[in-house]
Amino acid sequence: MASAAAESQYVTFSLENECFAVPVDVVREILDHEEPFRIPHGPDYLLGLRDVRGQGVPVIDLRLRLGMSQTLKTPHTRILVIDVPIDGRSLSLGLVADRVFEVTSFRSDAIEPAPDIGIRWQSDYIAGVVRRASDFVVLVNLTKLFSGSDARALGTVTTSMEHA
Repeated sequence: MASAAAESQYVTFSLENECFAVPVDVVREILDHEEPFRIPHGPDYLLGLRDVRGQGVPVIDLRLRLGMSQTLKTPHTRILVIDVPIDGRSLSLGLVADRVFEVTSFRSDAIEPAPDIGIRWQSDYIAGVVRRASDFVVLVNLTKLFSGSDARALGTVTTSMEHA
């Protein structure tokens, strides 16, 4: 008898009409959308800071970060507060999602690599793709998406607010 493929749990959410997912173990909480405290001179996808249980958390418009159109707030808009492991530390971020769907499990053997479309494109943030009956779910590699200069800039924002 073959052993069952390992399963991992993910939080699924939508951006525009597409379905994305992040590992459930990086999601600290899911909050209703509130306008963040604006920060001047930040990248366009950095909407500002939000107080999350006494901690200043940078709020990111994930649609802008992925090259999509800006998020338009609706009654379904949520913020996923996540802790991303980057450079040996944990970076707390709030990701704006159009809608959060559910926590679901994906079998490791059902996760396909990002598709090769024959040209160079910004796909290094894609940890994999899961095919479902009517659509696909893109698994986001948060460490790759917010590594390097992004992590340094966002970490500086958080640090400067804590010392203010």
